[in-house]
Amino acid sequence: MKLSQQLIFFGIVFSVYGLLNFYILRRGLSVIPESYKTLFLVSALFVVLSFIAGRFLERVWISFFSDVLIWVGSFWIAFMFYFFLTLIIIDLLRFVNFLIPFFPSFITENIEKTRRMTALVILVLVTITVVGGYINTKMIITKTYKLKIKKHAGELSSLNVVMASDIHLGTILGKSFLNSIVNRINELKPDIILLAGDIIDEDIAPVIKNNVGDELMRLKSKFGVFAVTGNHEYIGGVEEAFKYLTPHGVTLLRDEKIKIGNAFYVVGREDRSIRQFAGKQRKELKDLLTDVDKSFPVILMDHQPFGLKEAVENGIDLQLSGHTHNGQLWPFNYLVEKIYNLSWGYKINGNTHYYVSCGVGGWGPPIRTGSRPEIINFKINFVGDEK
Repeated sequence: MKLSQQLIFFGIVFSVYGLLNFYILRRGLSVIPESYKTLFLVSALFVVLSFIAGRFLERVWISFFSDVLIWVGSFWIAFMFYFFLTLIIIDLLRFVNFLIPFFPSFITENIEKTRRMTALVILVLVTITVVGGYINTKMIITKTYKLKIKKHAGELSSLNVVMASDIHLGTILGKSFLNSIVNRINELKPDIILLAGDIIDEDIAPVIKNNVGDELMRLKSKFGVFAVTGNHEYIGGVEEAFKYLTPHGVTLLRDEKIKIGNAFYVVGREDRSIRQFAGKQRKELKDLLTDVDKSFPVILMDHQPFGLKEAVENGIDLQLSGHTHNGQLWPFNYLVEKIYNLSWGYKINGNTHYYVSCGVGGWGPPIRTGSRPEIINFKINFVGDEK
């Protein structure tokens, strides 16, 4: 990404972040007793700046202090979002009440008491939501889909595929988290493991320091572990991610395809972010498939689920994607549904099967309120020309 683009992007992000926090803290100050306002403001500013400071510090000095800053700041992002959401709803109700008074007298007679009770209720509700969302990130589920692909696959009559996406390994989601994922995947006894992008979060340094890759090497399958790049590999440095993942047992397909066991193909596309972060163009899908024998089953991994019709047009049998997180924080799931034709789940169009995963990890706050983290198990039967 060019320096000018970076300045514009981060300028917008920091401006929005600053305005949201100003709105929340200003409202918070209105209910804090005078004697505690200085303490509240100092504490609030520390929390607000923690994530940004931690990310910058992590680049030069990974330490307990940088970890604490990132953890505190990550949780604050979730608190900030839900504080903002509830305050906006309250302000909308106040505006409606200004136009058409409907608040009961016990709310309007003692404004100071009403403000403090409202603040307490908001704090309790938001805390319950965030804590619940954190607990939810630990409750990984496995979904099983039985698919029929109308092609022969050499001597294979069936294939047990395990797919995961958006692990986001880094400071927040590290070795113990990956350990639980690896154990769950291995329990499914997969023939092949497919990781549909965003294995690494942003900065790979914490992954290297904590030897997180050792857990990846425990993944077991007949045909191996294959992955594609996601936007976060590009954000953090795609070449560094490639150099790290490859010796740790993950074959990263970068606009490449491979024929497995003379039975089926796995095709991996570079993430769309290659243009933004590397100034390059990824291959067109039709060009990538030029010498692929489509009489064999073809499985495609493409991190971001845009342009799904390309898979149908090019004879793909199964496309696997991630990226959306299904919004991660409710109600963002309603927004991503408007952006993508398929934002989460399974779909079939003609002979092409699709699955867009909401991910097993997450970005930013270790909070998930829009869906459960998931690992997907596809039990595929190859049935030739069966009608």
